[in-house]
Amino acid sequence: MTIEEFEKESTFKIGDKNTAFSKYFIGQSYLYPYGGVNGVNVANVTFEPGCRNNWHIHHKGGQILICIKGEGYYQEWGHEVRKLHEGDIAFIKPEVKHWHGATKDSYFSHLAIEVPAEGSTNERLEEVNDNEYNKLN
Repeated sequence: MTIEEFEKESTFKIGDKNTAFSKYFIGQSYLYPYGGVNGVNVANVTFEPGCRNNWHIHHKGGQILICIKGEGYYQEWGHEVRKLHEGDIAFIKPEVKHWHGATKDSYFSHLAIEVPAEGSTNERLEEVNDNEYNKLN
């Protein structure tokens, strides 16, 4: 499947190659920012098969992921990985180190909703290396 075929089957827009944040991803991702209101921002993030973001932490504000297409992973530091499917939701509390991305053989899209908080920041950390990732089923 190509990204164009995946987008045709999707209800949500895929957007452009995610060049602004590419240094925080392994593989190709796409970003479609929907915008927001009152500090709540929503974007569709799409991952090509095998693509994942680095470990990261949302300080003060959290994040909500709503899985809209494909299969992906979500993992909190020190916990087992969780496989995500269309319709799944991941609630990420502030100060939780985590990562998310596609499985090896599926595109994956989720709506990322930033939970606003005064003084909130995102801390980008180390990569989810190939050895860790390739152990996942």
